[in-house]
Order: sequence, then C-alpha cells, then structure tokens
Amino acid sequence: MNENLIRRAAGRLRRPRTSVVTVLLTVVTVLLAAVAGVLLGPGTTAWAAVDLPAPVPVPDGDRAWPVGDRPPVVRGWDPPASAYGAGHRGVDLAAVPGTAVRAAAGGTVSFSGRVAGRGVLSIELTGSGDPPLRTTYEPVRAVVDEGDEVSAGEVVAVLANGPFHCPGACLHWGLLRDETYLDPLGLLPPWMLRRGPSRLLPVFGVPELRVAPGPAPLETATTAGPSDAIQAASLALTATLARRRLTQPLRRLSRSERSSDAGSGAE
Repeated sequence: MNENLIRRAAGRLRRPRTSVVTVLLTVVTVLLAAVAGVLLGPGTTAWAAVDLPAPVPVPDGDRAWPVGDRPPVVRGWDPPASAYGAGHRGVDLAAVPGTAVRAAAGGTVSFSGRVAGRGVLSIELTGSGDPPLRTTYEPVRAVVDEGDEVSAGEVVAVLANGPFHCPGACLHWGLLRDETYLDPLGLLPPWMLRRGPSRLLPVFGVPELRVAPGPAPLETATTAGPSDAIQAASLALTATLARRRLTQPLRRLSRSERSSDAGSGAE
C-alpha cells in the first residue's frame, strides 16, 4: 500500500514538471527569436538579396564637364510623367556662344547634324552596355564627324549662337539609353559635382542613373539604436536565466518526505 502511494505521489510531482519544462522551452525560443529580430533589424534580408556590382576606381580622365570646370546648371533634369508629357529631358549648362564643348565620356560619334533647326551631336559611350548609353549636345557646331572615336574631355564642338530654350545662352546636355532619357549628371562622379575627394563608382563608372519616378524603393537595413540594444540585452538576460533554470537537475524526494506524503495519502 505504501509503495503504491509513493508512486502516485511521485507521479503527481513529476507531471507538472514536464508541463513547466515545455512552457519554458517555448518561452526561451520566442525570446531568442525576438533578440535576433531586434539586433538584425527588418532590412537585413533586403540587403542580402541585392547583388551589387563591385566598385572600381574611375580615373580623372574618364569624365569631364561638357563646358567649363563646374558650370552653373541653369535648369536641371526633370523627367516627364509620361513619354510625351511635359518635363526637361536633360540639363542646361550656362555658357556663351563659341565656348568649346567637350565629350563628357569617351565613345564614338553616332550623329552630327541638325534637328529642329539646332545643331546636335550624339556620342555612344564605349562599354556602356546594350543598348549603349549616348550623350547629346545642342545647339553646337561639331568639329568631329560620325564614326570618330573621341575621349573624355576632348573638344568635339563649339556652342552655337542658338536657338536656345534657356533665358540666356546655354548648352543642353542629354543622356539616353535607347529611347529612355536619363540624368546626365549621373555620369559624373561625386567629387566632380561637389569638388570633393575622389570617389569610387560602379562598373563602367556609371552609377545607378535616375529615371522617371517609379515605385518607392525597398526599405534598407536599419541600425539598432540605444533603446533597441537595451531591449535586446533584457530579453537575452531573461532567456539565459530561463535556460539555466531548465538545466538544473530535478530534486529527488527524501525518504522522510516520501513517508510524510504516504502518510497524508493514507488519511
């Protein structure tokens, strides 16, 4: 009789312990997952999925302002909302007629002639992909012919007397890939735009060029702030204490405790 009572009492002590272990293991798992989420942040996966090209140095001679050293931008690039909508498909650089016009990047002269009463020069950029990028300059009088190879900074034309679509004299500088207009200032490295230190650019030296507005970009990775670090530390401490509690061995009942429990059961 006493042995049966002891077995039943021991079973009552062990069964709740099994349920507690299961619950605590679940809590520890959730806490550790929360710690990882706080430390890594929501944008980590987005960064890992992006295959960015390796940056390469771009020598000074690979790019040049079409006119001057850092000419004033009379009007910036303003892409239209649709293919035939209003906008500005290039940038206007302040200059006076007769100013030397240089190639912004090396390539091959693909067109030299008149369009809508203006002298236009187009240059396909070497190694810029398929279809290649091409720069356009107007109104100009070209000093090169179609098929000529030109280098960045080489004089390819002089600014004509007009007609201009600026309040004063200016050079209209455009950039296209096939029939898609891009921001020509994207050809220039940051140090040329801001007169800062030399920087690195992606392959071919052409950064990600801005096009017409589209869907909002994916959220980039975020850096955990001080409050996030405190929260993560608190969660980690709680998880550690719970795990330590689980690893402690079960305390066996002493003989006197078993006898006492058996006696109470007999009553």
